[in-house]
Amino acid sequence: MMLWCTETVQVQTHKHLNPIRRVGVVVEMETHSTNKDYVHYNHSDPCRFSRWTARESYQFMYGRPWQQVLDFYSNLVNGTTSFSSLFPLHKKYQVDDDDYDAEIPEISDDKVKLKKSEERSGRWARATFKVVLGYHGASFDGWQKQPGLNTVQGLVERSLGRFVDEKKAQLLKDKCLPLEACTVVAGRTDKGVTALQQVCSFYTWRKDITCQDIEEAINNAALGKLKAKSVSEVSRVFHPNFSAKWRRYLYIFPFNDEEDEEQSNKNGENLETYEKIESGCGEWNDESFGNLIIDDSEELESGKKPSSFSVSRVDQLLRLLEGKLLSYKMFARDTKASRNEGPPTECFIYHARAAEARLPTSDCTEGRKIMCVELVANRFLRKMVRVLVATSIREAAAGAEEDALLKLMDATCRRATAPPAPPDGLCLVDVGYSEFKPNNCLISKE
Repeated sequence: MMLWCTETVQVQTHKHLNPIRRVGVVVEMETHSTNKDYVHYNHSDPCRFSRWTARESYQFMYGRPWQQVLDFYSNLVNGTTSFSSLFPLHKKYQVDDDDYDAEIPEISDDKVKLKKSEERSGRWARATFKVVLGYHGASFDGWQKQPGLNTVQGLVERSLGRFVDEKKAQLLKDKCLPLEACTVVAGRTDKGVTALQQVCSFYTWRKDITCQDIEEAINNAALGKLKAKSVSEVSRVFHPNFSAKWRRYLYIFPFNDEEDEEQSNKNGENLETYEKIESGCGEWNDESFGNLIIDDSEELESGKKPSSFSVSRVDQLLRLLEGKLLSYKMFARDTKASRNEGPPTECFIYHARAAEARLPTSDCTEGRKIMCVELVANRFLRKMVRVLVATSIREAAAGAEEDALLKLMDATCRRATAPPAPPDGLCLVDVGYSEFKPNNCLISKE
């Protein structure tokens, strides 16, 4: 058992004896285990002292003018602006109708093939409708329906309740349940996350329903907050989630006013340093990255950490994720233990880029400077995009190596990655049902 005092004293004694007291020195028996300082992760690379802790990362990400981003997303959902206003110098992003037409396999059931379409009954006679939705994330408590909360799913299912067939309507009435339809979605979004081309579906046995009826019912549910972009009748085997081949997310990170000029200078300075390192042997050392990381001894004395980052460095960190099938369990949150191992955590990222832009304004003034992160993958884990963005910013600010994100894949604790970035900046752009086309991106690969 340890005894601590103002002097360096270590005494072994029996646990039943009273604490030892000496003249001029107060010695107290430690009855509890030594307190440990828990940090987000025990990094061992040269820039470990300049890396933000979980609290520091959280404060840096949330201390932003997010309302301007939310206003831009609101205009995006309502159709008063477009993504081309963010990237005027890049190739204009085109919505290809082929990307949203599912490749539905033919039904191979021989018994069903013998029946004519007008003779089908039961489940084969039902009509399935595919609905492409846009909604403003700040106006809802996420997609998934929950009691007492204003969710997108709850509002959509209530608006579609009048299209439910008589048999189901009677069943709901007998169970004292509200008259609501049942929808399936391509991917649930968290509270505060906006969607521009979210895809959901529902089915009914009624024959007197048109796509226009469905579109009008949804558009009248929450004007300016929820909009049905398109409605079409599809094959019964269509599933918004399982039929999808890729999803595209965009994250907009706004800079504060005082960071604008500083960010521009830092980007140019860091990019020049990165190019020198890449053109050389590629080895990491404190001398080469003296202007990017803080020396260990200096960090211990001053306690200062970087307060800005290079957008070009974030882009370099993300590029190494492209074209690889990796396990992103370290970048996931709120997943069950049974889903933390194996294929369910593996994702294939087709496109991962970051670029600077400015939010459009109604007048001729220059809009706020932002960083846009575009991610396209076959699937995403819960909060994966937000954690990936926050971790990329943290690593770029610390001056980490180019493969820092890849190294974090091998971590054993999720504290190795940063806390999720605010949901205000995240937007589900679209969902594709044909092969991904790399030349049709918001942020060009050139």
